[in-house]
Amino acid sequence: MNRRNFLRAVAVGAPLATAGVIGAGVASAETANFKVMVTEQVTNKVYVFDKSKSFSNADAYKTWSPGTGGWSNLSDCRIRNTAEFGVIGLAAASGGRVGIWDVTNEKDQELNDVLWSAAPGGNPHALERIPNLGAFVAASSDGFLTVYAPTKIADPSTLAKVQTVSLAGAHGVVWDPNDQLLWACGDKIVQAYTVSGAYRNIRLKASSRKVTLSGLGHDLQPDYSNTGRLLVSDTYGVYSIDKSSLAKSTLHTTTRVKSYVKMSTGEYFYVRGDNAGSRTWGSPTVVFSQSADRTRSGAEFYKARYYATAYN
Repeated sequence: MNRRNFLRAVAVGAPLATAGVIGAGVASAETANFKVMVTEQVTNKVYVFDKSKSFSNADAYKTWSPGTGGWSNLSDCRIRNTAEFGVIGLAAASGGRVGIWDVTNEKDQELNDVLWSAAPGGNPHALERIPNLGAFVAASSDGFLTVYAPTKIADPSTLAKVQTVSLAGAHGVVWDPNDQLLWACGDKIVQAYTVSGAYRNIRLKASSRKVTLSGLGHDLQPDYSNTGRLLVSDTYGVYSIDKSSLAKSTLHTTTRVKSYVKMSTGEYFYVRGDNAGSRTWGSPTVVFSQSADRTRSGAEFYKARYYATAYN
């Protein structure tokens, strides 16, 4: 067994180390099928796969290939719904760019489907949309959030940078539609921001709502099984945050979890950096708690997302 396969067997292919009961009260029957959206950094594509099928080219539901350069090492992806374009994809790349593309009926999409892109600098790791305002917020791991705002909500070409907000180690960002807050994770912190203004006057302001982490925050996502909670991973584990009380509960004590999603059924799936291969921060496997793991030979997955436009 080579080093990569050994690491997968003992760290990635096995279930996450848990702290307490996960999914208590959830039926043990097979979960409903759903689609998974992943960033794969070797081919530098976003793929969408049915979780019940192989993660092969033949079984890909959709792909998006922006090319290399500023789009290299895709680090984040998600989809959101808009009035003007319908479903759009959001992406961030460590090569330097963030942007959105029009998710059309084509199976294989490319750079020519991009509606807008920008270069916020500082190793971009995530991009989120603030609905009804048409604004976008990028998180760059060198230590800041960048706010882009339009002069016309339905026209992404009018987006321009209007604000930079310091946040050490910024990695994740997600919109909370219930409390109308933007949450971001960085170095040892999850921080909530209020959003004010309209068009080019849109601004973020750090609120008093924040939670301390033990290490560098990696991924921040809604909990699809509980709208009152957020899920965050850091260097040392995965945690649930109660948005009302700000209480943090440890779900898993596995290290280096780069992305983590929990479904309404209680099933969770994740990507864990395996310290092997061409990108030690990635893995060729997406692990599922109640389904077969999916491995793509030679791949380096970094983020895995639920393929849905819902914010939570």
